[in-house]
Amino acid sequence: MTCIAFLSVAPVVEESMASYVADAVAALEPFDVSYETTPMGTLIEAQDSKELFDAAHAAHEAVEADRVETFLKIDDKRTVDQEAADKVTAVEEHLGRAARSDRD
Repeated sequence: MTCIAFLSVAPVVEESMASYVADAVAALEPFDVSYETTPMGTLIEAQDSKELFDAAHAAHEAVEADRVETFLKIDDKRTVDQEAADKVTAVEEHLGRAARSDRD
């Protein structure tokens, strides 16, 4: 996949955002994207930017709140077919270890 993105969709609310985030993540399912949710956002991979934008738009619209903030950062590498895991592997090769701490 060539389009890799970081998506964060969140309502502006005082209470827990977990149920809202779950709605946003569930909205990605009908699209031809791979995704992984992290504590700070969701990584999305798609074959093209249109599918990625459509999925991100659906996630944004799925959050039912008076105010919703969405952040979308896209890496559209058009000359190379690369997955997000490949990018992490490249960093780990330079580090000589996993790109995470051993702390629990």
